[in-house]
Amino acid sequence: MTTVEPATQPRPQSAAAPSPFPPIAECAFLSNCHTGALVAPDGAIDWLCVPSFDSPSIFGSLLDRQAGFFRFAPFGINHPTSVVYEPGTNVLETTWKTPNGWIVVRDALTMGPRDHEDTITPHTRPPADDDAEHLLVRTVECLEGNVEVELVCEPAFDYGRAPATWALVGDDRHAADATGAGQTVRLQTDLALGIEENRARARHVLGAGDRAYCALSWDEGLVAPQDADEAKAQIDATTRFWRAWLGRARIPDHRFRDPIQRSALTIKGLTYMPTGATVAALTTSLPETPGGERNWDYRYTWIRDTTFTLQALHMLNLDWEADEFMQFVADVEATEDGSLQIMYGIDGRRDLTESTRDDLTGYAGASPVRIGNGAFDQKQNDVFGAALDSILLHTHRSGRLPRRLWPIVESQAECATQVWRNPDQGIWEARGAPQQYVSSKLMCWVALDRAAKLAEIRGDGASQEKWNTVAEEIKQDILDHGVDKRGVLRQHYETDALDASTLLAAIFGFLPGDDERLKASVQAIAEELTEDGFVLRYKTDETDDGLSGKEGTFLICSFWLVSAFAIVGELQQARDLMERLLRVASPLGLYAEEFDAETGRHLGNFPQAFSHLALMEAAGRIILPEMTAEV
Repeated sequence: MTTVEPATQPRPQSAAAPSPFPPIAECAFLSNCHTGALVAPDGAIDWLCVPSFDSPSIFGSLLDRQAGFFRFAPFGINHPTSVVYEPGTNVLETTWKTPNGWIVVRDALTMGPRDHEDTITPHTRPPADDDAEHLLVRTVECLEGNVEVELVCEPAFDYGRAPATWALVGDDRHAADATGAGQTVRLQTDLALGIEENRARARHVLGAGDRAYCALSWDEGLVAPQDADEAKAQIDATTRFWRAWLGRARIPDHRFRDPIQRSALTIKGLTYMPTGATVAALTTSLPETPGGERNWDYRYTWIRDTTFTLQALHMLNLDWEADEFMQFVADVEATEDGSLQIMYGIDGRRDLTESTRDDLTGYAGASPVRIGNGAFDQKQNDVFGAALDSILLHTHRSGRLPRRLWPIVESQAECATQVWRNPDQGIWEARGAPQQYVSSKLMCWVALDRAAKLAEIRGDGASQEKWNTVAEEIKQDILDHGVDKRGVLRQHYETDALDASTLLAAIFGFLPGDDERLKASVQAIAEELTEDGFVLRYKTDETDDGLSGKEGTFLICSFWLVSAFAIVGELQQARDLMERLLRVASPLGLYAEEFDAETGRHLGNFPQAFSHLALMEAAGRIILPEMTAEV
């Protein structure tokens, strides 16, 4: 008799499984405020879209090992001795020890004095004194011994679909153009290049004191540095740019100073200077579930990010960046009913139609790879509150309410008034059935509360009274239907499930810090919606989000809990969780969207603006009472 073994359920893929893909948190982030790059631990550029954040990638091996990379590092050595940012910058310095010597590689997406109109990524905002040079510059110096350095540049245009066609430029083998999908970039170096089908390659032995460089240009005329001195000067200028920018920030002398600085540099690096928009993350389709389908394109601007962005920028005294972002919001086109979309392209476009790239394997097999974001036309009722809280923050800071923002106040207050009773997809953009989400109604309350305060500033008493009345109606409805028998805020009206988004009730002042319902809600989330002390958005087995698979803990939600602890007076709990969160930062102080508490790996798109914004908010909630106590 043949024994049939029962079928076993496949085990979920671990975030720590051996993989040719580098751990997300071990990548370094470069930026020129027009686009960004990720540098893998082996010295390869594994992600770069040009000329802007949301352009198709030319190096995309982060999503498919055949989708292009650019390595400049010692031949045959894949593990560096140290990888650090030059202090106060987004310029990377990697030190390598080989059997025969030591080298240092510096990498930067360079910034320099603006001396001509940018035709590559034209500005709608007033250009700053320094701007992107549309160059990736890499230099190497041998410190000791002899080291063989390898350059391998293998672009694959249009997310890996179009391998490069190379042609040498001139007769000295120091420049070559790569073309594909209607795009051309130039590789310039002082090493002797060879063309090997779809890649350009060079090798050279450096002795102590020797230097070399390479640069990739997509600038007008494909301008690039002509020697190592010029390349070094451009990286040095980029270092000065970042330090001068950070020098304008108001960062307190506190133990959280360094993570606040790195978060500020990351948020600035995720800002699209031509329009003032901020992308939610640099990447698309890095998975929230290892090997799963929770893969999204985050290279767009979410309106809900506005209030957290404005809070962070104003807290740091970075008022110019705050104003740029506010002007971007003022410029975007509303929908047919007058409401703002939940997200826009960094150029303000509304159509972000989602497609999948089934020819790509995805990061460690996580598919599909998505380009665009199908949630762009969802109805999410929290968007009105985010927009109006941002305008109120900006108005308080600037001391005036710009004329061009008042129509937005009126339209968003009217939209919130009309829809607050309706179900929606919620803050997490669930792809299941619409529900009466508490956080959505909470943000509608924020919309009407902030609109009333703006009407008061404007001297419009009739609007102030009208919007205050609706705000009170919304508040009472939430307290009547959105609180369970324990006195805890629930996810939506038809469940007692918890949702971390209800922590916004503390952050936006929906209830005072000494309210027992708020305290109970904060403690319930801390005790029942956490894994190893880190906060989940919700429990996927209790929430119909239209997807399969388990999520990691959400870093933004954990930082929200820090803020909420501080607001309800549990300052020591806030400090304890903050210290744990700071310990799980990447080696370079960066955060993805999620943290897998079981394996210690970062999950989701990287680096994630929302995580860094929430870090700064949480740090401020702890620093202020500590400094006040000292006074």
